[in-house]
Amino acid sequence: MLYPDATSWRDAKEKRVLVYGMSGLGKTHMSTLLRASGDWFHYSIDYRIGTRYMGEYIADNAKAEAMKVPFLRDLLMTDSIYIGSNITFDNLSPVATYLGKPGNPAMGGLTIDEYTRRQEQFRKAEINALRDTAYFADRGRALYGYPHFICDTGGSICEWVDADDDHDPLMTELSASCLPVWIKGSEAHTAELIRRFDKAPKPMAYLPAFLKQCWEEYLAESGLSEHQVNPDTFIRWTYARALAHRQPRYEAMARWGVTVTADEVAAMKTPADFTDLIATALERRTQNPI
Repeated sequence: MLYPDATSWRDAKEKRVLVYGMSGLGKTHMSTLLRASGDWFHYSIDYRIGTRYMGEYIADNAKAEAMKVPFLRDLLMTDSIYIGSNITFDNLSPVATYLGKPGNPAMGGLTIDEYTRRQEQFRKAEINALRDTAYFADRGRALYGYPHFICDTGGSICEWVDADDDHDPLMTELSASCLPVWIKGSEAHTAELIRRFDKAPKPMAYLPAFLKQCWEEYLAESGLSEHQVNPDTFIRWTYARALAHRQPRYEAMARWGVTVTADEVAAMKTPADFTDLIATALERRTQNPI
């Protein structure tokens, strides 16, 4: 690890961390607090995906919809209008909208083949964005003068890592440039995440084998055909299973770095609190090695 103990962390002139965990447990709170201090460069994996690796897919999808409208088609064909996505740190919805949901086209659903194709695009994009982490850590320091760096990852990082492999290429690369920090939620947090998701279901990225299994099980259980599936109902059905699927993967990744709890993250008020939080996590790890 970059910082083997609390003392080396506190004394480090350049602090570099990569935070991961289920969406909704505090990654955004942590990143926003540190970015606002003026000393931390914030690298958002989802933002990088949307602006660098999937920006063209997102824009072309919007153009394809516009081309169905004669008025807009004429304007596009004469280069009279421009269509693009307005992705920001606070608005990453164009990425989720492009990923979409499988099911009934009349309800906004995609065919499972198209949905799977977009999932694969996202998988490649997220891995590429993750592999850009060291570059942005160095760039933040060299170009902008930020002494510290935080990489805010998407919840699906655990899908692309073989956490049981001590030599996993992606985790080896990431842990060489940053200290991985897992935000661990409790059973109560998981229940709240499910409640929130059920109220407003959002697209997610899944391991291909997991998605295939869920889709086949849902069709068999519901007795519906692909084109009869309510897209929101399917991803609600899948969400709790996805959390259960991801939890052991996150836990296995924890040995590459440190673990903090969602309650500890929620209690953070200042960058100094973050420094103390990671120091405490390092002390816990020293006392209870994984």
